[in-house]
Amino acid sequence: MQSLSSRSISIILLTFVHVTGFIQATSVPQPETTPSREFYCSAETRCGRKIIPCPMECPTTSSPDPRAKLCYVDCGFPYCSVQCRQPKANCKAPGSACFDPRFIGGDGIDGIVFYFHGKSNEHFSLVSDFDLQINSRFIGHRPAGRTRDFTWIQSLGILFNSQTFSLEATRAASWDSEVDHLKFSYDGQDLVIPEGSLSTWYSPEKDVKVERLSGKNSAIITLKDKAEIMVTAVPVTKQDDKIHSYRLPDNDCFVHFEVQFKFFHLSSKVDGVLGRTYRPDFENPAKPGVAMPVLGGENNYRIASLLSTDCNSCIFSPESASNQETSTGMNYGTLDCTKGASAGYGIVCRK
Repeated sequence: MQSLSSRSISIILLTFVHVTGFIQATSVPQPETTPSREFYCSAETRCGRKIIPCPMECPTTSSPDPRAKLCYVDCGFPYCSVQCRQPKANCKAPGSACFDPRFIGGDGIDGIVFYFHGKSNEHFSLVSDFDLQINSRFIGHRPAGRTRDFTWIQSLGILFNSQTFSLEATRAASWDSEVDHLKFSYDGQDLVIPEGSLSTWYSPEKDVKVERLSGKNSAIITLKDKAEIMVTAVPVTKQDDKIHSYRLPDNDCFVHFEVQFKFFHLSSKVDGVLGRTYRPDFENPAKPGVAMPVLGGENNYRIASLLSTDCNSCIFSPESASNQETSTGMNYGTLDCTKGASAGYGIVCRK
């Protein structure tokens, strides 16, 4: 009986590790008397071989409670620090794309803040690298008397390892937080990921993972050894409308994405609206001191559809990716205690 019980516990633990996944590390249950977790940043990261504990106020990386604050450890962050925050995109951090839309690109703690307006109902390349393409579709609204559209990111299209994945924020006349607005598709087929915190889907090759971070409207897409994309579907609120004078119609609250990207490997030739800011030779063309710096170049980044690679600046070419150099400045790695055995996804380190 004792042997059977031990075996059952082992199976439960292994199943839990597989399901909870790898936002940045896989959480393993610990006794309530020692709720903290310790993470080991591998030697390849900026914080190489440093152990970072999660604080008591957010001792875990996942929770069934969508309102709970979770532990986020970033081995690429300049100060190797840990954060307690709710599972949604951080619009104040580098790699984010939020609002109408405002981007924070480039490497480092401050990032490069700029706006890219694009045009409503058109598609633009956000990131184009030899082995990764991330596109977006903009929705928008142009009130009478304005010369350009107000725009928001409504969907993302990803090409990676000969696969395609898309994520869309579905339209709504008015916002209801109890309704899920995320629509997924994989290789052209609709993909159903059940609502519920920690609901998870893997691609057949296990190199693409999608995990819901809360019951509805928030998810993270992980591209193995390449990137993490955290998305939250949000409306344009009445307060936003009043502050910015959007003058939205009554039948559309323009549900859109707040997005935060985390890249692990990018080549020095990476391009795209956001990707160009990660190039080591990037020079910000915006005038210093401008309150709302706008980076143009719509014609360079416009594409025919959500999963196209036909923009003037697109370099996506999977067959040649293996022959291209990788920018060492973007080789951040992930949390890993396994010396490579975890395929880069990492596990929690415990004493």
